[in-house]
Amino acid sequence: MTPKETPEEMLGRDFGTLPALIRLYAEAVPERIAFKLGTQSLSYAALDSLMDRVASAFQRAGARQGDVVAICASTSLEYLAVFLGALRAGLVAVPLSPSATPESLRLMLEDSGASYFFLDAMTDEILQGKIPPGIERVALDDTAAGMKFKSWLAPENAKPAEIIVSPEDPFNIIYSSGTTGAPKGIVQPNSMRWAHVRRGMHYGYGAGAVSLASTPLYSNTTLVGIFPTIACGGTVVLMAKFDVAAFLELAERERVTHAMLVPVQYQRIIGHPDFDKYDLSSFHMKFATSSPFPAALKSEVLRRWPGGLIDSYGLTEGGGTCALVAHEFPHKLHTVGRPAPGHDIRLIGEDGREVGSSEAGEVVGRSPVMMTGYHRQPELTAAAEWHDAEGRRFIRTGDIGRFDEDGFLTLIDRRKDMIISGGFNIYPSDLEAVLAQHQAVAEAAVVGAPSDRWGETPVAFVVLKAGSAATGNELCAWANEKLGKMQRLAEVRIKDAFPRSSIGKVLKRELREELLLSSAGNNRTPAA
Repeated sequence: MTPKETPEEMLGRDFGTLPALIRLYAEAVPERIAFKLGTQSLSYAALDSLMDRVASAFQRAGARQGDVVAICASTSLEYLAVFLGALRAGLVAVPLSPSATPESLRLMLEDSGASYFFLDAMTDEILQGKIPPGIERVALDDTAAGMKFKSWLAPENAKPAEIIVSPEDPFNIIYSSGTTGAPKGIVQPNSMRWAHVRRGMHYGYGAGAVSLASTPLYSNTTLVGIFPTIACGGTVVLMAKFDVAAFLELAERERVTHAMLVPVQYQRIIGHPDFDKYDLSSFHMKFATSSPFPAALKSEVLRRWPGGLIDSYGLTEGGGTCALVAHEFPHKLHTVGRPAPGHDIRLIGEDGREVGSSEAGEVVGRSPVMMTGYHRQPELTAAAEWHDAEGRRFIRTGDIGRFDEDGFLTLIDRRKDMIISGGFNIYPSDLEAVLAQHQAVAEAAVVGAPSDRWGETPVAFVVLKAGSAATGNELCAWANEKLGKMQRLAEVRIKDAFPRSSIGKVLKRELREELLLSSAGNNRTPAA
């Protein structure tokens, strides 16, 4: 009898699948906990069995390999079972954000071509009946939002027909909207997710790993932390909703070793008055992604929070990834690190040509971790690609960056956020960095406002530190004394908080819209 493959042997392969790995763990360590949420948990054996029931239910309903399954609901064990069970049936998972508008959700459902829609009462209320016809609805929370999940499931001990998945087959579609405009469905192939899970071996994931997942399940940020944990046989502790005190209590009680967090979470956690009272010595590695991570905050995390810190820069679309191993390069905290092994990252100018070694340019990247394209949008896919002289495909990031002499990448700004004033390029991040030096400023965000004289002119939005009473005029005058003539701010507006996506990105689009609504017809000129 041929001995069964071990999970470690499968992870050593150039290609495998997450459902197959879970099956191996279910056989080897059936009682080990895979997922935990509050008082609920799923062992690897229970997860494997539930995935079989989900996959069998899809096949019983006539689902064919490649069909699309949309999920829009709060964090739950059932949510994960449907996602992973759909993969076992060869289907394509589409996690959607419950925080999207009803119209956006409807458009994403239509664009995805989903045949099945898993939701809960909260999502049903948000949608207000705006669901495209012909989609089978299943209520994960067994409410009237759809057919009850327990009734829809195949019987216990059900076994689905085996499906053969190829590397180029779609794994999931992640919809991107948030910070840069209309939603786009990013098709991530199985090969891309396999590369994600295999790199977990290099970050200390394994049988003893305990990851704390505190961001929503529809977010790629969350999934790139969950999947390597499960692929390496660890345990994922889930939070239904992020709360600083609850995060710290869970981290201490569960002896958490890994966490993927966005910078605003680090800011809130490290700023909690009782942070230093918690025992976080179990942490092996912390990760950050999704938005700029200020160097001062990285330094504070390194100083006060045990374990390593890796700041990753990349896109949901894939392409090239940079990683700053902050605990090894504390003098490079202002950068996003160097290209990951096997990742080719270059900088190009407005003309599409590569720029010189000391010049700034748009970041483009190529690696084994690349999207297939935008779902049903070939024109947008083509616009997101750049090809080198040999015809190799790269993904454009829209970010402007510069490499230093040691090969570390510093991000200057978003290409779309760049302000062109009087023919000069103004990078908002430069202005934000100046404002951040003021003792009253907690956060700053700069956007371009229309100007008859200059075309565009910079306007800043600022959140003050608690107890500060600085005015917008005072901050504007203070900053303009330190800025170059063409950089000067036309105005500084004080806000209580910035609009953010669910994973903490500042929504500059909303700030621009607020600016346009409140100042229509105003001919702005930078302060002299």
